[in-house]
Amino acid sequence: MTGDAPVAVAVVNSQFEAELIAGLLQSNGLDAAVSADDAGGQEPQLQLQGVRVLVSPADAVAARQILADAQGEQLDSQETIHHER
Repeated sequence: MTGDAPVAVAVVNSQFEAELIAGLLQSNGLDAAVSADDAGGQEPQLQLQGVRVLVSPADAVAARQILADAQGEQLDSQETIHHER
């Protein structure tokens, strides 16, 4: 990331989910990192404010668009499954 302070584009409940989101952003060419206040994974109960996915301020708009598109695709696929039943 650049010299600017990173910004959170997602806050989720688990390290696993945050890693998946960061991987999605990275696969789309963005530099993303995961941040949690959990003593390096040793104290997950300390994640009181969730696990954050961080990007540089310059990538924040693109990251949020990628996440919105991914969520829209997930909702579309769920609707298709419900209509097929």
